[in-house]
This record gives sequence, C-alpha cells and structure tokens, in this order.
Amino acid sequence: MKFRPSITVSFLLWLSGCSATIPAITTAEVAGRQVEFALSKHQTVPVIFENGLGGTLEGWAEIYPKIARDNTALVYNRAGYGNSEEAATARDGRHIVEELRGLLVNQGLTPPYVLVGHSLGGLYMQWYARHHPDEVAALILVDSTHPAQLKGAGAIENWPLWVRWLFDLMTSATAEQELAALDLTGDEVLAAPPYSGGPIIVLSAAQPLEDTSALALDANQKRKDIARLYPGSIQRWVDSGHVIPLEKPESVISVIHEVLLSTQPNDTKPNAIP
Repeated sequence: MKFRPSITVSFLLWLSGCSATIPAITTAEVAGRQVEFALSKHQTVPVIFENGLGGTLEGWAEIYPKIARDNTALVYNRAGYGNSEEAATARDGRHIVEELRGLLVNQGLTPPYVLVGHSLGGLYMQWYARHHPDEVAALILVDSTHPAQLKGAGAIENWPLWVRWLFDLMTSATAEQELAALDLTGDEVLAAPPYSGGPIIVLSAAQPLEDTSALALDANQKRKDIARLYPGSIQRWVDSGHVIPLEKPESVISVIHEVLLSTQPNDTKPNAIP
C-alpha cells in the first residue's frame, strides 16, 4: 500500500487536537452531567460546532473566536472528552445528538441552527439534520465521515496495522465506543430522509485524492459521494489534508459567514467576510 506523509500528519493532528486555546470555556450541569463548552451570544442564528472522533473543542480554536466575535456560537466537548463527564448511554448518533440538543436548550439557544461538523462530527450533524430538520438552518460538513465509511474496503480490518496501533494508543475508551457505533449511526442516517431545508455545503479534503491504496481510494470515493447524499448541496474541494479546521481554517470561516449571510434576517446579518 502507498501512503503519503500527509496522511500520517493529518491522522496525528486529528487525534492530538490543537495547541491553540478557546476563551471562556466553562461547564454546566445538563441532565445530571457536567458538560464543557464555550458560548458567545449575539442576535444571530446560532452556529453549533461538532468535533471529530477523538477531538476536543480546541480543534476549532482557529475558527470559533472569529465566528463568536459577532455571532452566537457554541463549541463543546461530547461526553467523555475534556471536562465533560462520561455518559452511561450508548455512544451512537442518536444519544449524542440528544445530549447536544439538551445542552442547547439548557443554554437558551433556540433553533434553527447552523450545524458545522468535522469528520465523525459531520456524521452526527447529518443525523441531527435528517431527524430534526425543522431545527436546522444550514448544514456544513467539513471532510465529514460518510455514513458507510466503515463498510466495504473501509472496514476496520482493512486498516493498516500502524493506523490501528496509533488509534488504540492515542484514543480513549469513549472514542473507541463511538467508532464501534459508527455503522449504526450511519445506517440511521441513511434510513432517514435527506435534509433539504437550507444551504448544505460539503468541504472535502483534496490532498488525500493523490493516494492510491485500496483504503485511500475507497475513502476518496466516499468523499465524492457525500454530496450525492444531499441533492442541491455544494461541494468544495480544499487544498488540505483531513484536518481542515487546523490546516485551512479560513475555508471554514468563509463558508460559515457565507451561510450566515443567506440565513439571517437583514437587520441581524454580520459584517462582510473579513
């Protein structure tokens, strides 16, 4: 198999998070469990960020402060990450989305929301948008996990040994539970009607397209297929590895501003894209 160094770097970035920080991180009790988050409030449509597998809210450190400056925005850690307490429920999309909705209600954030999800967080946001479309103003998928990501050539048993070893070394039991539930989450996404209630932007990493292994070819085909799952969506290829929020944050910031301009009333629209 051929693997470019960019894949290794992206994998390490994806799992290790970001050295930058997010201001005003706090915790609140939601349904009897402490949840860690950062929140800014303005008179705008709320922008909600969802982390990838093994990632924490710091992964949005290059994006969140610039969005939060003039917009309502929330980043948080799922159960079992950072200072968010573990949950007794299954780590599948259904439970994770319901926990997020509970946090949004707890903090007084009313729908509709602009949902932004990276990697596995993108799959959770797909679950949210398909099952609660009336709560969604727009969907932004940042190199999102495909609902069938672990099927076919993408099955875990086809991963290189070093990838499996690195994953086991650098991830928590919570991340392993989320990975184990990925097929169930994906099946439930595909079983629900596609979201079509607002703008859908698919940001896809272009650099992995140069890899030629069977696993990479499968992943690249699924990158292309994400847009097919959402008729009317716009797919944009970013000159980046998988971790677009850290490698090319400006591409995400630009799309969020673009979507906000199209979804907010004229008297609450943010300033032009800087």
